[in-house]
Amino acid sequence: MNEPVTSESYAAHLRRLAELTAQAAAQRAEAVGWHDRQCAAAERAVREATEQVHQAEAEVAEATELVERVDAEAAHLWQVLRGRLGAGARRLGDPPGAARNASGDPTMLLDGARELLDRTRQPGDLPGSVNPLLALCGVVGAVLAYAVGVGARTLGERYGGDLAVGMPVIALVVSLLGPLIGLGPAKLLADRRHALLGPRPMTVVLVAGLLTTALLLALRL
Repeated sequence: MNEPVTSESYAAHLRRLAELTAQAAAQRAEAVGWHDRQCAAAERAVREATEQVHQAEAEVAEATELVERVDAEAAHLWQVLRGRLGAGARRLGDPPGAARNASGDPTMLLDGARELLDRTRQPGDLPGSVNPLLALCGVVGAVLAYAVGVGARTLGERYGGDLAVGMPVIALVVSLLGPLIGLGPAKLLADRRHALLGPRPMTVVLVAGLLTTALLLALRL
């Protein structure tokens, strides 16, 4: 049979139970506090990470926009440079890409390139000293067109038939277009001198070509 429990022993067990209950409550409270702190830290870390992601996305979007703007401006400046160089621009090729290990603000570099282009000499009209060469371009174009026309007429006379009727008409049209042919070499001349083929040089070429064409047609008649 179980021995009876004395009041002193019972009281000791109650005190021990109370102590264990208090310890368990304290440990439980500590565990709950630790859990709450961990959750709060995790939520704070998530918020910070989310903010960093949003900031990174904004920086990427801004950088992408800057790259697109810089590429467009660089292509425009390259096109302006090609226009300044004229016929020599064929050697330039496509716009250069981004340089490796490049540093600095690209917009400042573009501003410097734009300012440099603005300081360069704008292509002007061809000087009057090249008028003889321009007139020669018109004469050569008219002579070449007239020679083609003579060849067309000769071909029509040789084979007869419909060619004998159509070729003289074609020859006349080609001969009348002779002054315009001289504009091609005149444009090359202007490009080599980094100048524009303006109204005055074009007039010189066309007048010389028209006079030559009229003279050649008159001599044939």
